Amino acid sequence: MTDTSPTTSLISRRFRGFLPIVVDFETGGFNCKTDALLEMAAVILKMDDDGTLRRGETVHCHVKPFEGANLEPAALQVTGIDPWHPFRFAVSEHDGLSEVFRLIRASMKKNACKRAIMVGHNTVMDLTFINAAAERCKLSRNPFHPFSTFDTVSLAGLAYGQTVLARAVQAAGIEWDNNSAHSGAYDALKTAELFCNIVNRWRKTNGMIWTTGSED
Repeated sequence: MTDTSPTTSLISRRFRGFLPIVVDFETGGFNCKTDALLEMAAVILKMDDDGTLRRGETVHCHVKPFEGANLEPAALQVTGIDPWHPFRFAVSEHDGLSEVFRLIRASMKKNACKRAIMVGHNTVMDLTFINAAAERCKLSRNPFHPFSTFDTVSLAGLAYGQTVLARAVQAAGIEWDNNSAHSGAYDALKTAELFCNIVNRWRKTNGMIWTTGSED
């Protein structure tokens, strides 16, 4: 029988106690303090017994602009989001973030990980937006590391010589649909596939020595 207790979590050992969470946010601009957060998607990753990294559960929600939020027309044109469309079934920042954080913390506990680490394509913007939203909502239990991330821009540039998400995904042999791009859920899923592809490719090509300890 395979021991699946948290103390034997391969994903915790692989990333020195961190749990990679792939995210993509759609926003009403580039300023995390003034512009609206409009869509959140997070993909929790899991690891097979042989060390293969795979996509796990996905959480996704549309978000109502916070009171006084700025909405840049150019940003809305790119994403195609109508913030006030009744069929978005959007939730408040507080409720959306609370649910995302709850699922992440549950997965951290299951895998004996001390903290989540954000994975994304150009993570600087995503991390600043989630930190600003958590501060607005007075959510003190933000599971993400405050500044460390895994950015697939750099990883894809190393692995495939591509830094644009669509081109990197295709270079990795993963299907890409331009009509679905700029949706938080779709981009997060494709970024997760890309990250798993790169990590698994490294493991198969070079092997990996995993330590059992972790550091801050």
